[in-house]
Amino acid sequence: MSRLWLRHPLACWTGTGEDADNGIVIDGARVVELVPHGHTPATDCDQTFDASAHVLIPGLINGHHHFYQTLTRALKPALNKALFPWLQALYPVWANLDDEAIYASTQLALSELLLSGCTTAADHHYVFSHLLPRAIDVQVEAARTIGNRVTLTRGSMSLGESAGGLPPDSVVEPEALILSESQRLIRDYHDASPESFCQIALAPCSPFSVTPELMKESARLAASEQVLLHTHLAETADETDFCLKRFGQRPVEYLAEVGWMDERVWLAHGIHFNDAEIEQLVRGKVGVCHCPSSNMLLGSGQCRALELNRAGVRVGLGVDGSASNDGSNMIQEARQAMLMQKLTYGSDQCSHIDALSLATRGGADLLHRPELGSLGVGQQADLALFKLDEPRFSGHDDPLAALLLCGAHRADFVMVGGNWKVRHGTMVDQDIQDIMARHGVQAKRLRERWNTHSR
Repeated sequence: MSRLWLRHPLACWTGTGEDADNGIVIDGARVVELVPHGHTPATDCDQTFDASAHVLIPGLINGHHHFYQTLTRALKPALNKALFPWLQALYPVWANLDDEAIYASTQLALSELLLSGCTTAADHHYVFSHLLPRAIDVQVEAARTIGNRVTLTRGSMSLGESAGGLPPDSVVEPEALILSESQRLIRDYHDASPESFCQIALAPCSPFSVTPELMKESARLAASEQVLLHTHLAETADETDFCLKRFGQRPVEYLAEVGWMDERVWLAHGIHFNDAEIEQLVRGKVGVCHCPSSNMLLGSGQCRALELNRAGVRVGLGVDGSASNDGSNMIQEARQAMLMQKLTYGSDQCSHIDALSLATRGGADLLHRPELGSLGVGQQADLALFKLDEPRFSGHDDPLAALLLCGAHRADFVMVGGNWKVRHGTMVDQDIQDIMARHGVQAKRLRERWNTHSR
């Protein structure tokens, strides 16, 4: 084990308010010392890293994604559509996914995230078919090659068009199979330790694609296995109308009815809540992942993220699927969140610090990972270092504010668990050009398969 001093950063934001102006010390996989202004480490360090040209922050945490959607970015039939018609345009394409496509898209999405300073990501995979029975197993294998920490959710769709749901019947599964596969994945891959690089959660897709029975059974299984629960909720007005028509309840009422008012639950989007529903979420200890870019692109609405957070709801950030963003860049998503909340509440109501907090500690809270999201002593050594040497930063005064206000796009160095995964803007363990080439091949194959089957 060696002690590494990241010394004299241009700026260091720990996420806790503690002074680390002269950097931090890492021993193995953990932060062991914060070095205040004017000080040096209390004990000898056998390695140093000159961070004087870098802004140092905790590794960013992405609370909601769909890795496979990197294969269908800017797909012509899905352009300029709201959520329901957008999904209906894409479901037939996604029905042709296979193992090779999932492996390539998982590698590409995690690489893109890592290069943006994101060290932990949650993915929501819910498309399964005869071509793709074990997508999560493939994701586990692919994630190991990149090096981010992941929470992989076993998503599901069981309510097809013929039964009144939105997805085509070709991509829905029997509920008994969904539950047995969920249990298998937890047994095979879920690591609940603080050092974990892979955790499994359960994630029925949405009120318009699964039955109430599956929601209830998933909640029971999650409770018995002590894993988290995730779903899309209150994303659009169409979803609210669907719930009222099918269940006679608004989405939050429905969530309570199926037993999801629980601290294990975090929701994607959470846009269309009224005041009483926000209070209900607080009482239920339910978290919300704000996905600003996706919400804007699909015209879904503006999440009341600041109100939710101030009321006591756990709030984090997610890039969402790369077919509704269409990117996987967490530092840019923090900027989007800051801008959207300023637009909603006023310029003085959401600072760069507020947005970075959502993108770090907020995500750690959603995923129940208290060892992540900050640079305090004892925390996992997950961090990102950004240089401000591009034209967009020229003339800045406050380096930390410049990170978001001037639009940082790519990290220079990224560490996960004490190991460098990005050096000088380049991935350490993988060739991004090779990943992109293989990903491009799979995207083309997916479109060709869809075109063939749609004739």
